Amino acid sequence: MAKIIIDEKKINEVLTRGVEAIYPTADALRKKLMSGERLRVYQGFDPSGPYLHVGHAIGIRVLRILQELGHEIIFLVGDYTAKVGDPDKDTTRAILSDEIIKKNMAGWKKQASQLIDFEGENPVRFEHNYQWLSKFKLNDLIKLMSHATVPQMLARDLFKKRIKEGKDLFLHELIYPLLQGYDSVAMKVDMEIGGTDQTFNMLVGRDLCKSYLGKEKFIRVNKMMDAPDGITMSKTKGNGINLGDNAEDMYGKAMSYQDSAILNGLELLTDISMDVIKNIEESLKDGKNPMLYKKIMAFEIVKTIKGVKDAQKAQKYFESIVQKKETPKEIMNYKLSIMNWKLIDLLVKIKLAESKGEARRLIEQGGIKIDGVVIKDIKKEVKILKDGILIQKGKRGFVKVVLK
Repeated sequence: MAKIIIDEKKINEVLTRGVEAIYPTADALRKKLMSGERLRVYQGFDPSGPYLHVGHAIGIRVLRILQELGHEIIFLVGDYTAKVGDPDKDTTRAILSDEIIKKNMAGWKKQASQLIDFEGENPVRFEHNYQWLSKFKLNDLIKLMSHATVPQMLARDLFKKRIKEGKDLFLHELIYPLLQGYDSVAMKVDMEIGGTDQTFNMLVGRDLCKSYLGKEKFIRVNKMMDAPDGITMSKTKGNGINLGDNAEDMYGKAMSYQDSAILNGLELLTDISMDVIKNIEESLKDGKNPMLYKKIMAFEIVKTIKGVKDAQKAQKYFESIVQKKETPKEIMNYKLSIMNWKLIDLLVKIKLAESKGEARRLIEQGGIKIDGVVIKDIKKEVKILKDGILIQKGKRGFVKVVLK
């Protein structure tokens, strides 16, 4: 068993940095962390899409601090709760098949291992809630449902929104918070970490810990980081800085944030001290060029996830390819034996788009260039010559296609 380390500086970071709320109170959690008692802490992730992103990294980074302090850490994959689907504010989520769930979570451990340690003296546990929820019988579900009331469930903001707008709200969506909350009971945890969008579910779990186990469960609610497009980052949409992205893409996506996101990004996704961030805030108020600080944010985000060498490489790539508009020296080459292609089919073939639908959107939005010329015609046909053509996706994706 790992030795518990009482480090006031790190404990203070857990209690303050990027925190939206702590239940029951920050003082109570501080007392617990200073007691020397080993806590069992977890964060859950439903594999509703294949992308772990930097929004998840906010909580994972806190897990890493607690791991370093010697606490027992659980990375929980909600492979059973994903079947139900955490209710969305606008529509009912589709019920996912086992095959899709398995595919979505296939690379998660590798992605998360960039930030936490699944090996070593105090390894993070990688668990699945299928292990206990799949064994539920009807009487178990009835018992679980007896611990909550209908008004309590309908108090959730997104449920109230749906009802107010006259949209459907299905019974299986009402039990999702109970199923997620039961994870805390099954694992007998002392603390849960999650974003503000999970506050209701985590509080349900806290109530269930009290009623099933007669114990307190602490909750740290993280502040949220939107995607560069200003919309909440989503595993399903894949619109964030994904932990599976290469360093160049991470850096480029970070640089596409609005200037207003700089301070939030520095606080939530980097190790830069809050004192330095405060100085940056003052400099921005004084009218200093935000580009400098955005580049610092992008560099530090990549460094946190990929390491300093990859961050340096990514910054150099951005400065030469995006800012100076140079063509990269190392371009992926794709050799094809067919000369004539519909552009949509070609983009899928050379893996610049995952589907024809994505290829169509890229073209319509002006995100594709051929030999430096923007192409917006979705019916465009392309002829591949022996000398090849250079296809560019956005600012950073280059592929040279040549005829065999």
